[in-house]
Amino acid sequence: MGFQISIDADGPRFSAEPGETVLDAALRQGIALPHGCRDGRCGSCAVTLAAGEIDYPGGTPPALAGLGAEQCLTCRAVPRSDLHLDLPARPRPEEPQQVRTLPCRVERIERLAPEVMGLSLKLPDHDPLRFRAGQYLDVLLRDGSRRAFSFASAPALSPYLELHIRRVPGGRFTTEVFERLGERALLRVQAPLGDFGLDPTSTAPAILIGGGTGFAPLKSMIEDAIARGQQRPLLLYRGARTRADLYLPDLAPRWAAEHPWFGHQAVLSEPEPDWDGRRGLVHQAVIEDFPDLAGHQVYISGPPAMIEHARPALLARGLDPAALFTDAFVDTSHGN
Repeated sequence: MGFQISIDADGPRFSAEPGETVLDAALRQGIALPHGCRDGRCGSCAVTLAAGEIDYPGGTPPALAGLGAEQCLTCRAVPRSDLHLDLPARPRPEEPQQVRTLPCRVERIERLAPEVMGLSLKLPDHDPLRFRAGQYLDVLLRDGSRRAFSFASAPALSPYLELHIRRVPGGRFTTEVFERLGERALLRVQAPLGDFGLDPTSTAPAILIGGGTGFAPLKSMIEDAIARGQQRPLLLYRGARTRADLYLPDLAPRWAAEHPWFGHQAVLSEPEPDWDGRRGLVHQAVIEDFPDLAGHQVYISGPPAMIEHARPALLARGLDPAALFTDAFVDTSHGN
């Protein structure tokens, strides 16, 4: 006998089978709850447990550190009773979106860094795709599996979609991209997906933290802000291992030169001896520069481990949990 789960006062209701996590139950029944790593590390799935009891069979998830006692992580929470959950207040989309499956053609493929490939995809001229900066698409493979990649281009560039793809050792799809995929190859994608993106209702200063190809959705968000003519202060912190991994290095300096509301910092964790910029972990640079984050919003995208370590450090500096937006880039090396 399963348990009944309700979301918000007027949200969806669904059931969970014994031993099934809240997130798995929701996705199985076509209900899209916010989530990222699905391993309890990034905190993207945090919701308020308004009523009911849960267990974490694998132990307390790391991302609970710094969250309130009433918070639960749906990706790891298994119900012990009927539940009522309240989702965090997030800005509603400016207009309804339809998730669609579309064909596309590889227009251009370019190596951006030793382990990062840039793809430009061309959608059908007669079938434009509407998406919000910060969202992602799924590439649909022939065997029915899928691979998720954030849009790196602004919506204004549709029907061209830019992706940044990091090579995953032994990954089936990324190996195809790096070794065999050529221009004019055909792919099928499903989009738009996800709810990451700048809060359009806020004018608070925003700090954008990107690790590796976590730069992709942030690039989309910054270029969209430029296209819209906004003046909201945005400060980008880019993290990479070496200078070679810091792909498209001229973009952020150009944005800063052209737009006084934009600033940037590059932070390398394993820099070359002649590197004269910031060193260490990218989130540490943020907390060094901002001892008090009250009144800011922070958007962080990249590997779950980066988000896992950054979340409690940022919250300890006074950041409101509701002002932290995350996008975890899950390593699917077992099949990617």
